[in-house]
Amino acid sequence: MNRVESLEGEVKRLSSEELKAFRDWFARFDAEVWDTQIEADAKNGNLRSLADRAVRDHNSGRSSLL
Repeated sequence: MNRVESLEGEVKRLSSEELKAFRDWFARFDAEVWDTQIEADAKNGNLRSLADRAVRDHNSGRSSLL
């Protein structure tokens, strides 16, 4: 059994209250990990090509207001 399968088993055994607490914690944890990755990608230039493409598309009329 790998670690993920072990965790799945543990999560399945949580009470409703424990599951809610875990879900809340995991949402915060996942958001922090995502934010850290986006910040790192922005700092090292990994998002530059996407930004450049968005600006080109906008300047050529291929965008719309939200």
